[in-house]
Amino acid sequence: MTRILLLNSGPHSEASHGYKLATETIAAAQIDNARIIERDLVHSPIPPIGREYAMAITSHTPHDDQAFAWSERLIVELEQSDMLFIVTPMHNFTVPASLKLWLDYVIRINRSFNSTPHGKVGLMQDRPTFILVSSGGFHVGERAKQLDFLTPYLRYALASIGIKDVHFFPLEGLVFGPEAVSKAVEEARLQLSAKLSAALATSTAS
Repeated sequence: MTRILLLNSGPHSEASHGYKLATETIAAAQIDNARIIERDLVHSPIPPIGREYAMAITSHTPHDDQAFAWSERLIVELEQSDMLFIVTPMHNFTVPASLKLWLDYVIRINRSFNSTPHGKVGLMQDRPTFILVSSGGFHVGERAKQLDFLTPYLRYALASIGIKDVHFFPLEGLVFGPEAVSKAVEEARLQLSAKLSAALATSTAS
């Protein structure tokens, strides 16, 4: 069985171009015994981090303490996946608040990473990770008019817990009409299909 965790962190939920592209590409790959776990971080939001969690994470509180209930649920969900898909918009140069909150729960000391004199060392097994990034303008290539803090941040954040096989697929220029949307989606579809096929081939061979 191939277990796929699909995180959707944008305001358009299932209507987003990224979500549709992710689900269509997964379906087209015809993965044997695929099981998709979806988590819509906007439609079904996770609670904000409060004082109880902050106190627990800076003490020797056991991992099964109620203060870590949401963190533990999200970490286990990720641990049990063979592949990770993240559908996200770019909000003000970086990730939206919903995805940042998920990361804040998942990146947890002595659980998903250890702190060492040389920095964080991830405790989670690596897995193919595909990140579809939607933006109204352009942040990649010659047409880019703004800096991209999302890509390096997500790559660094995921690597800190052990996930380094990360691939980004930009869906740019989505405010420039149907033709621009169609072009962006098709370009991303070709790239995503190729990367997913390669990941599946590697998984089958190993």
